[in-house]
Amino acid sequence: MRFAPLFVTLALFLATLATARADDGFQPLFNGKDFSGWVVPTGDNGHWKVVDGVIDYDAQSEAAGDKNLWTEKEYGDFILRCEWRIKDTPYLNPRIPVLRFDGSHKLGPDGKPITLTMPDSDSGIYLRATPKAQVNIWCWPCGSGEVYGYRMDQTLPPEVRAGVTPKLHADNNVGEWNKFEITLRGTKLSVVLNGHQVLENADLPGLPARGKLALQHHGGMKDGQWNSPPSLVQFRNIEIKELAP
Repeated sequence: MRFAPLFVTLALFLATLATARADDGFQPLFNGKDFSGWVVPTGDNGHWKVVDGVIDYDAQSEAAGDKNLWTEKEYGDFILRCEWRIKDTPYLNPRIPVLRFDGSHKLGPDGKPITLTMPDSDSGIYLRATPKAQVNIWCWPCGSGEVYGYRMDQTLPPEVRAGVTPKLHADNNVGEWNKFEITLRGTKLSVVLNGHQVLENADLPGLPARGKLALQHHGGMKDGQWNSPPSLVQFRNIEIKELAP
C-alpha cells in the first residue's frame, strides 16, 4: 500500500501529458494501422502498404497513372511533422550535382556542372497538390529538405532559388530515421530536419492557397534493374496542425 501515492502521481502525470498532447493542435495523418485518410493509387496492387506501424513503399506501384500516395483532405497553412527513412540505395545515380550556397551548380574548368556518382533513393512530400513544391527526400550532398522544382526554375529570382537550397546537410545515415517539421504559411516555407533549420521562410511564388499532400513515388525498373533512383522509403508518426491564415 505504501506505493499507492507513487501510482497516483504517475497516473496524474500521464493524464496531464495526454491532455497536453491533445491540446497542442496536432492531429494524426496516419493511424499506424491502415490508409484511413489517404488515397492509394488505383491499381497499385499492394506496393504502398502498412507494415509494423509504418507506411512502407517498394517503388513498384502497378498503378497506370499517378503512383503517389495522396491525402484525402486539402490543407492551407500548416505545420507537418513526419518521420521518414530510406531503406536502401540500390541505384547508382551518375547525375548528382554539387550545389553552391545560392542553389546554382558548381562548374568545372570546362564550364559544365560537376556531377557525382552516388548510391541514391528519391522521394519527398508534395505541398498543396503541387509536384514543383516538393520537399525532397534523397541522398544528395545538399541534403534532404530542398525544393528542387523551384531551385531549378531559371525564371525565378536568384533569392528564391537560394532560399529553397538547404542551409546544411542534416540527414541521418541511410537506414536511420529522420524527422521533418515543415511549416507552410501562405507561400513561405520553413523546414527543420532532425532539429536543424535547413530552410527558413523560403518563398514559393505561385503556390495555390490549398491542396492535398502526397508522399512521392519515384523510380522505374527495366529488365530487373532500376533506371532511376527508387522511392525505397518508409514513413511514420505523421501529424499535422492546421494554422489560421
